[in-house]
Amino acid sequence: MQTLYNLSTHDTAANPADAQKILQQHFEQTRQLFVHLTYFLTELSRYAETDSHKRAGKHLPTYEDLHVNTKLAGNKTLWKILDETSFKDAVNKIKPQLNRELLKRIYGKLAETEVYKTYINKESRDNKEEKEILEFILDKMMLADEGFTSYMEEEYVNWDDDGEMVILLLVNLLHKPGSIDFKEIISGDKKDFAFGLLKTVIEKNEHLQTLIIPKLKNWDPDRIALLDMILMKMGVSEFLYFETIPPKVTINEYIDLAKDYSTLQSGQFVNGILDNIHKELVAQGKMQKVDFKKA
Repeated sequence: MQTLYNLSTHDTAANPADAQKILQQHFEQTRQLFVHLTYFLTELSRYAETDSHKRAGKHLPTYEDLHVNTKLAGNKTLWKILDETSFKDAVNKIKPQLNRELLKRIYGKLAETEVYKTYINKESRDNKEEKEILEFILDKMMLADEGFTSYMEEEYVNWDDDGEMVILLLVNLLHKPGSIDFKEIISGDKKDFAFGLLKTVIEKNEHLQTLIIPKLKNWDPDRIALLDMILMKMGVSEFLYFETIPPKVTINEYIDLAKDYSTLQSGQFVNGILDNIHKELVAQGKMQKVDFKKA
C-alpha cells in the first residue's frame, strides 16, 4: 500500500521492477527498526550490570553501591536473544545508535518499580517470570515513556506505520527466543505474496479501473481519495488473481486499512465498492477461488 501510494504521487508510470526495489527498501527499514527496538531492550536489561560497575568505581562507594543486584543482566530469555547469531550479526551490521542518557533514565525509573524489586529479590529463576519482566520493561517502561517514543520517531520515519507490528514481533520473540531470523524477519511466502500483489496491481491497473469506476456512480474518480482507490485495486486484485484468499478476508482487511490510513468515511466506502464488485464477479462466474484450507 505504501509503495503503491508513493509511486502514484510520481509523474512517471510505475515500473514493476522499480516498485519491487522500493518495497524491498520498506522491508529493510522495518527490519532495522525491529533490530534497534530489540537492541534497546537488551541494553536496558543489561544496564543493571553497567550501573553496578559505575557505582562500585566511585571514590567512596556506599554499601548499596557495592551490592547492586544484577539479576536482570543474567535473565535467561535475554541471553537466549543475545546469543543468537543472527541478532549479533544484525547489530554489528546496522550498528544502532542508542541514546545512552535516555536508556539510563528509563533504567532509573525501572529500578524504582515494585515489579522490578520483586523480581530481583527472588533468588530463583522462573522461565515465565524471566519473560514477564522483559515484557514489563518493553510495555511499561519503554513504550509508556514519551521520551522513548519520540526518540524512535526521530530515528525511524516508519515508526508510526510499522511500530505496532515490530512490537508484536518482539513480544513473540520474548515468548519464543530463536523463532525470528534478524537477517530476514519477513518470511519468504509473505515476501512473495507482497511482491506478487504489487506487480499485479501495477500490471493490471487499467483492467482494475474498468471494474471499479462503473461502481462509483455519482462519484468523480478524480475526487476519490488516492489511498481509497489504491486499496480498492489491491482488493479486486486479490479477488481475481489470488485464488486461495477468501473474499471475506480480503474485504475485511481493506476495510480496516481504509479506516486506519484514509478518511473517516473510507472504511464504509471501500466496503461498499468491494462488496459490489465481489457480488458481480460471483454472478458472472469470474471468482475462481479454491478452498484455502486445502490449498
